[in-house]
Amino acid sequence: MAAAPSSLASSHLSRVADLRRAAAVAIPAVPQQLRIGCSRRRAQRVVAMAGSGKFFVGGNWKCNGTKDSISKLVSELNAATLETDVDVVVAPPFIYIDQVKNSLTGRIEVSAQNVWIGKGGAYTGEISAEQLVDIGVQWVILGHSERRHIIGEDDEFIGKKAAYALSQNVKLIACIGELLEEREAGKTFDVCFKQMKAFADSISNWADVVIAYEPVWAIGTGKVATPEQAQEVHAAVRDWLKTNVSPEVASSTRIIYGGSVNAANCAELAKKEDIDGFLVGGASLKAPDFATIVNSVTAKKVAA
Repeated sequence: MAAAPSSLASSHLSRVADLRRAAAVAIPAVPQQLRIGCSRRRAQRVVAMAGSGKFFVGGNWKCNGTKDSISKLVSELNAATLETDVDVVVAPPFIYIDQVKNSLTGRIEVSAQNVWIGKGGAYTGEISAEQLVDIGVQWVILGHSERRHIIGEDDEFIGKKAAYALSQNVKLIACIGELLEEREAGKTFDVCFKQMKAFADSISNWADVVIAYEPVWAIGTGKVATPEQAQEVHAAVRDWLKTNVSPEVASSTRIIYGGSVNAANCAELAKKEDIDGFLVGGASLKAPDFATIVNSVTAKKVAA
């Protein structure tokens, strides 16, 4: 279980207050001549070991939607034909979670987009894991790049939030990923492993954890990592788990890809051995596209 939240939360909130980047800071623009070659550590050093878990697709609706638009989206999702052997999760904005829970088919689970580091109390604007459980929310997304680089959450804070959520039986989608300049400097593995260590330092039970690799330069930009680039990082993360946690956790933990995933590119990505599904942003707001992404599990079956 996570440490008591008071001292860590206070130091974190004090640090955030000094951040020079306000919430309006944008994700770095992607230049046309973007060099997105592999990290300087070569793929030969990576041991690929495909996950044994069920294909997983999450939809992160972020700060989008109204009561009417979400009602329409939920209706379309309820009517969609989805492959049965896929875990499907959607993450509405907090204020619409109850609406979604009360109208969405039980075939699709519901996630929160954030959670507080500990038990509720005098933390204005925060939502506790206990409150998520109270309204039937099964999952939470933590470590998303927008929380890291816009809001200012650091690795330790994210790791402690993850541990507390898991201690309250809220399952975790744990996000990692590098900035554009880190990719170009060949630091992709270093950054991802550092973020993984923060999760591993706080998590003792990985049974309810899904890892989402989301290169920051690909989120909402239309620039997608090639299947080969994504596979290289997924295999490296799985190997990191094998070395630093256990071979069993490395084999069973699902590692999914996020970053401008859409109906057109999901099948080729799904074919890669260590890509166990997707975390989807904009395309999850379009029910037909999201259904196509869920059903890309068929490409995985063919590849296997």
